[in-house]
Amino acid sequence: MPSVFKRYEKKYLITREQGAALQSILARRMKRDRFGEYMVQNLYFDTENWDVIRASLEKPPYKEKMRLRCYGAPSRGLFLELKKKYQGIVYKRRIPVSPADFARRSIREIVAGGSAQIAREFDFYLKTHAVSEKIYISYRRIAFTGTEDKGLRVTFDADARFRAEELNFERPGAGRLIIPPGALLAEIKTPAGIPLWLARALSANGVFPRSFSKFGVCYTEYIAKGPPEKGW
Repeated sequence: MPSVFKRYEKKYLITREQGAALQSILARRMKRDRFGEYMVQNLYFDTENWDVIRASLEKPPYKEKMRLRCYGAPSRGLFLELKKKYQGIVYKRRIPVSPADFARRSIREIVAGGSAQIAREFDFYLKTHAVSEKIYISYRRIAFTGTEDKGLRVTFDADARFRAEELNFERPGAGRLIIPPGALLAEIKTPAGIPLWLARALSANGVFPRSFSKFGVCYTEYIAKGPPEKGW
């Protein structure tokens, strides 16, 4: 799995019907991820006062955030990611973290022991940002990758949930819904522009881009307003 990314990302909040139509079109030009439908679990890092997401919601020209992610079961491996966005371009750094290391050492200890350039970037971020695990977000994903355009990737996320407690991967998928049950979050990731055939498919199905952040929605709609009486 690549450790460095540079690409454009566009998001679309769509209905399941729109998702089914798009997936039918994608299947003619792209291939489904070999894992089929799988769960993505994330632990997002922020400060005690939620400074990272609050700054991100102001839409500055440059922003960055850190998360720990696993695809499927944590036993398959974890990835620490530093995601940066500058003038619409996403830059991502990723390092693998073994479940055993995560169980016995802190994230700061793990990155401090790395000698590679990417590990040093994480180490610098943690030294300049007083962050810790603050929120858990999971969702079920179906992904398509390009057959001719290897850099093109389209994902569909459903059943997105979060919790601000139990910040671990021991209860996969448990938490409060972020988006309506009948909605999907589609995302197009490409190193260049969106192909003409895909742009036409989006237009034909009434699919248009919109700004959407799972972490941002969790903060603005739930965390900033305070927890509900019965918890998350």
